[in-house]
Amino acid sequence: MRVGIDIGGMSVKIGLVDKQGIAAKSVIKTASASQTPYELIEQMADAVSLLLRENSVEPESCEGIGIACPGTVDAQSGIVAYSNNLGWENVAILEAMRERMASSTPMALANDADAAALGEVLCGAAKGKDSAVLLTLGTGVGGGVIMNRKIFSGFLRGGCELGHMAIERNGRRCTCGRRGCLEMYASATALMEHARAVAAEHPQSLLCTLSGGRIPDIDGKVIFEARKRNDALAGLVVDEYLENLSIGIVNIVNIFRPEIVILGGGVSAQKEYLTRELQRRVEGKCFGGTHGQISPIVTSELGNDAGIIGAAYLM
Repeated sequence: MRVGIDIGGMSVKIGLVDKQGIAAKSVIKTASASQTPYELIEQMADAVSLLLRENSVEPESCEGIGIACPGTVDAQSGIVAYSNNLGWENVAILEAMRERMASSTPMALANDADAAALGEVLCGAAKGKDSAVLLTLGTGVGGGVIMNRKIFSGFLRGGCELGHMAIERNGRRCTCGRRGCLEMYASATALMEHARAVAAEHPQSLLCTLSGGRIPDIDGKVIFEARKRNDALAGLVVDEYLENLSIGIVNIVNIFRPEIVILGGGVSAQKEYLTRELQRRVEGKCFGGTHGQISPIVTSELGNDAGIIGAAYLM
């Protein structure tokens, strides 16, 4: 039995993982910004101990505890160097977990998108594959790269930040400080911001109707539903989104040529409606055209469990 921990901005998901998948799970809510990193780590350690006890698992029999965390992590030292989502900087998370649990159980740390990509290779959409790239399309755009069934994050800390490849010179200002990053065009946030701006200018749009006239309530589900009903403005919004996302995927395919590209996050709920159109666009842009092999594009099978499963198998 292993433990996987997936830290998010709103909650921390903890799972007991065996060969069949997640055997038991618990969730703890992250507190306000006033909570220190080490206070949250104490909560996590206590929650892990409780989950083990509730499921009659002796700590000594636990094969390992893996932690997936957003941001730039140093897997070798077990330190979260920087996480904008959490407001963390230089947090020695593994050392603190070991001290709180007084445990000799092996522990490991990885970026959350890396862990999710590993989870999909082990048990999800890329099961049986040796290489895969995962893009998480949520508040931002995260990326995880798997090579030879192992996480590849470059040879120096902070590599494989796929959401921060520039797809437009002098484009929109990104939270990272640069301009034109994929995250500013292919995140769910970018999709919703564009749709809300269009809806504000065109109140007759189906975007407004389907959201009950509440523009802040326009989300991905509303946007794609309006497009499926042939709303012209929603069509323009989605087409621009797909074009921008396809540029990022083409870059990924040209660089890595993975066996599969997986899309996660809220936008991936559109399944084949999303991937079918993306596949067509990507195949028309990749280097070598039909002379090269084009990676199939699919959506996540594990959803929010991918990070837990991947984290559990970091050791």
